[in-house]
Amino acid sequence: MLLRAKSLSWGKSSFRGAFPPMPSFRFLLVILSLAVTLLSGCVPTMTPMQRVPETEISPEDRQRAEVAVARLVDVGERMEPQIEQECRKRTRKLNCDYLFVVDDRLDLDANAFQTTDRSGRPVIGVTLAMIAEVRNADELAFVIGHEAAHHIAGHIAQRERDAAVGAAYMGRAVQAQGADPLTVQRARRIGAEIGSRLYSKDYELEADRLGTIITWDAGYDPLKGAQFFLRLPDPGDKMLGTHPPNQLRFDVVRDTVAQLRAGKIPAGS
Repeated sequence: MLLRAKSLSWGKSSFRGAFPPMPSFRFLLVILSLAVTLLSGCVPTMTPMQRVPETEISPEDRQRAEVAVARLVDVGERMEPQIEQECRKRTRKLNCDYLFVVDDRLDLDANAFQTTDRSGRPVIGVTLAMIAEVRNADELAFVIGHEAAHHIAGHIAQRERDAAVGAAYMGRAVQAQGADPLTVQRARRIGAEIGSRLYSKDYELEADRLGTIITWDAGYDPLKGAQFFLRLPDPGDKMLGTHPPNQLRFDVVRDTVAQLRAGKIPAGS
């Protein structure tokens, strides 16, 4: 199911970083047009449907757009039950009723994210550019599985706690030196930023591992899916970086798949 609000969404229900150049504006318009035309009737719209501007595009690009939209729907329908099953199995009292959304802003780069709405419902989102960028269903499934893994593992709450600890530590440290309130406030902001990054790379690798399991259990190939990493600019192993090196992430996926194939990780676990 797909509905149009500020975003498009399907189903009952932050692979963030540097991505390849964004697809052409016209191509994104066609993807948006096809998505709205094909799927907006599945559920009521939250806001009035906006008319997608007409644009000239080659038959080849239109076919690519049709494939991309169909892939989005198929992957969403297959991944949703597996994600919700994994969430309920691994967590207690966590909302596992996922909302999958597509951010329909045409100026956004390829990206995926996870968050919660005001009611605490988990949200997994992708941009139109991401839909256009992935080359196959395995890549899209892996991206979605990675974001779901962040939610299941509680990484948002963990990062908030890390930030709070960093803010408190830096605030106390400068306050003990006799700093004025404004300086203390600035130190707390810096401490929060540092704290939120301390374990960020560890959280990404955890999400890669669990995302691999979810993707595998949904019937997709995580090794093919993780090929997406190899097209990204490598962040390297920077101190306080938010993401680990691409090769390290791919190695985690490869090792997890090897364990799955060997039966060391039971299916559905």
